[in-house]
Amino acid sequence: MAAFTCTKRLKEEYLDILRDPVPLVIAHPLPDNILEWHYVIRGAEGTPYENGIYHGILKFPPEYPFKPPGIMMITPNGRFHCNRRLCLTISDYHPETWNPVWSTSAILTGLMSFMLENKPTLGSMLTDDQEKRVLARDSWKFNFENEDFRKLFPELLEECQEKIKSLKP
Repeated sequence: MAAFTCTKRLKEEYLDILRDPVPLVIAHPLPDNILEWHYVIRGAEGTPYENGIYHGILKFPPEYPFKPPGIMMITPNGRFHCNRRLCLTISDYHPETWNPVWSTSAILTGLMSFMLENKPTLGSMLTDDQEKRVLARDSWKFNFENEDFRKLFPELLEECQEKIKSLKP
């Protein structure tokens, strides 16, 4: 029963995201596994992440929405370590703070907020704004070279190629 509830809920949330996207975010479940979603966050204007794109993964447990997802960032960003579960109040590190009413859209919005903070947490790092800007610039090439990114976000490939070309001297 829990797996059915989870699958039904995630399918509904995906349709919601398609109808009403989270600003600056693209998110898709894997075609063969609704429990694993990949997302891309565009760096917000006026932040050190501006002009960057950041790929990551949400891994939902079969008990979702009653248990929170694991969250990882794949693209180097200067805020979170790559390929490590992030310790956030909206992640599986803190099931005690999880609220089943929260949706995937809310999780992605929360992740963007945490990205803009400097508060240390497990999986975070401290870098200066200049380093974050360099990583933002380099994020296009990094993601373009990632096979999963290319498969899951074909709508961004042309933009990636243009950005990469514009960075060459």
